[in-house]
Amino acid sequence: MSKPKAITVLSGGLDSCVATSVYSDDYDITALTFNYGQKSVDEEIKHAKMICEKLGMKHVVIDLPWLNNISNSTLTTDEEVPQPGDEELDDLDVATETAKSVWVPARNTVFCSIALAYAESMHAKIIIVGWDYEEAVTFPDNSKEYLEAFNKTIEYGSFDDIEIKAPLIDLDKEGIVKKASEVDSPVELSYSCYKGMDKHCGVCESCKRRRRAFIEADLHDPTEYIE
Repeated sequence: MSKPKAITVLSGGLDSCVATSVYSDDYDITALTFNYGQKSVDEEIKHAKMICEKLGMKHVVIDLPWLNNISNSTLTTDEEVPQPGDEELDDLDVATETAKSVWVPARNTVFCSIALAYAESMHAKIIIVGWDYEEAVTFPDNSKEYLEAFNKTIEYGSFDDIEIKAPLIDLDKEGIVKKASEVDSPVELSYSCYKGMDKHCGVCESCKRRRRAFIEADLHDPTEYIE
């Protein structure tokens, strides 16, 4: 008997890798990786491809040059991405400012709309995303409320019975790392750095949150950091 189909929004990062792994045994998954001109696009595509090969998934890269053209995010421009101190990761004011710095306009809304189109065309049952509690503190499009709202939009905007699944929605990064161990997720193949170097920079916010998660979970961190 063939497996039901699923679409996953796979950046190649820790969160999307673990979220996808939760469903990899039960669904025939097609992964979508988006190129919107981000600094880390080459590494994201490379690592997403490796994750797909490991999990036996199809991989599709979608170019969105127009999203880059309208974005002034530090992820897509020559401006430096923020490098908060370790003690600032839980400072809401600092975290909010760094989130605004790396914000790409309507990114998750665009990604999920495209994923919905793929899901409808392929008769997929679910769309998998890596949204989580820690990111939702400063990114509104990672929140449980946003998840519920988008699923309600699908109810009204699609003929098909499709649901966005966010298995990490109640977890912080430490919990995500622990979940990775539970589901045997290939997180050693994932890539989280904002800067796009061949190794994780170790100083951008994404790298710092990744490193802290492994430390707090008391699990081996397979990541290579420059600093």
